Amino acid sequence: MRADLVLYNGNIRTLDPTAPQAEALAIAGARILAVGTNAEMRALAGPGSRAVDLRGRAVLPGFHDCHVHFMAYGTSLDEVSLLDVPSLEQALAKVGARANATPDGEWITGRGWDHTAWDDTFPTCRDLDGAAARHPVLLRSKCGHAAWANSLALEKAGVTAQTQDTPGGTILRDAAGRPTGILKEKAIHLVARLLKERSPDEARAAIETAMSEAVRHGLTTIHNLEGNAAFRAFQCLRDAGKLTVRAVCFLPEGVLDALASAGLQTGFGDEWVRLGGIKSFADGALGARSAHLLTPYEGDPANHGVAVNTPDHLRAAAVKAGTAGLAVAVHAIGDFANRVTLDAFEAARRAGGGPNLRHRVEHAQLVHPDDAPRFRALGVVASMQPIHATQDMVMAETHWGARCAHAYAWRHMLNAGAALAFGSDAPVEGLSVLAGIHAAVTRRRPNGHPGPDGWRPEQRLTVREAVHAYTAGAAYAGGEERIKGTLTPGKLADLVVLSMDIFAIEPAAVLETEVVATMLGGRFVYDKQGNHE
Repeated sequence: MRADLVLYNGNIRTLDPTAPQAEALAIAGARILAVGTNAEMRALAGPGSRAVDLRGRAVLPGFHDCHVHFMAYGTSLDEVSLLDVPSLEQALAKVGARANATPDGEWITGRGWDHTAWDDTFPTCRDLDGAAARHPVLLRSKCGHAAWANSLALEKAGVTAQTQDTPGGTILRDAAGRPTGILKEKAIHLVARLLKERSPDEARAAIETAMSEAVRHGLTTIHNLEGNAAFRAFQCLRDAGKLTVRAVCFLPEGVLDALASAGLQTGFGDEWVRLGGIKSFADGALGARSAHLLTPYEGDPANHGVAVNTPDHLRAAAVKAGTAGLAVAVHAIGDFANRVTLDAFEAARRAGGGPNLRHRVEHAQLVHPDDAPRFRALGVVASMQPIHATQDMVMAETHWGARCAHAYAWRHMLNAGAALAFGSDAPVEGLSVLAGIHAAVTRRRPNGHPGPDGWRPEQRLTVREAVHAYTAGAAYAGGEERIKGTLTPGKLADLVVLSMDIFAIEPAAVLETEVVATMLGGRFVYDKQGNHE
């Protein structure tokens, strides 16, 4: 077979242990034909073949993002963004500016606020009323597990002092019992249910917006954890030939019975859009202080967090899904939540359903050392997001204290034999894989905080280990290791070209590296300098 395209003069890091490095790569159609020397690959070229000089640049397998809310990320680019806003006053100013440009009565939505960066006190509906009294407002926190509503939004939703907390959700109240405007976990739906659902056209547009950003970061595959609207939008874009990323989609637990009844199993689909399984929740998040803990939060002895679903519910769902051939991804952040999630997966394994399914814990931010070995024993993937560690370190030390020795513990998890798969959790954080690799390797923020050794440095990874979790490990998590994750002959020609070889530079310099080009199925979908087409 002749090559359609030859990439030569490169520093190709294949992530394939049988041939870890090469200087050239040949592509036929959408797949890798061969890797090797310049001379070997040029010999595979035919009369109509193209050749691209990589000019010594590094090439890696295409990056995966194993935990992303892709449609929400695309939508968030048009909402009020409160990410990195350093004060309540500046947040209110941004909301007020949007209100001035929005007709009275229309909803104002946004996300990204972080009260711990202000004075660690939750804001209130009255704060928002001063900025937007004539608009219902709902703003999700950075972690997404709390929301901030103004008085008009609460009024429209009928949320009053008499409204009871929802199972798996909490309404914060003042001393008189009145809602303060902060809703946690499932209580968010009390107001969010009033928001207009995205039309199919809006869903597709949001995903197209997100794709334009994803390719800039070298992403070729995402594992999307959203609802039916996003799943349908991905399929429509695939049919229209408009996808520039591949998607493995996890759907909400609420559709489990429908999927099982229809006989749909994990892996249904093709190289572009596949069904990954279902997504459930064990607890909340650190930022909302709703991550479910074995022992209380520091300085808050009455608070163990929130059980979004009971252990019995998680166990029953995992057994039902596994029996139906569906992998389960469970959001679990606190050490109690991780334990009961592993218990649920153990029950599913004992029930005998889907022995080869790649069940996953999403986040696994605080895992008791007794539970870390269970990931390997049960064949459970640890789907983690390195950027959370560097963003959360101060907050984690405040609320978890000495338990942080086992927080965001990639090294301990890897040493215990867990399969790691990394992602971003966008729009909670940005899509940059290089920022995630930097966080995994240095455990430092871009400004160098907290110092040369990083936070809890015993949990650092090597560059190779971090890249593996964004490529080969990620492909394994999605059940796609036969077609993705390494630059191996026969696999899809999904790859990223970098400005520097991140395996050879100082770890701190990873942030200075740029994605030069992104290839999907043998076609460049992003080319920053226009040198490759």
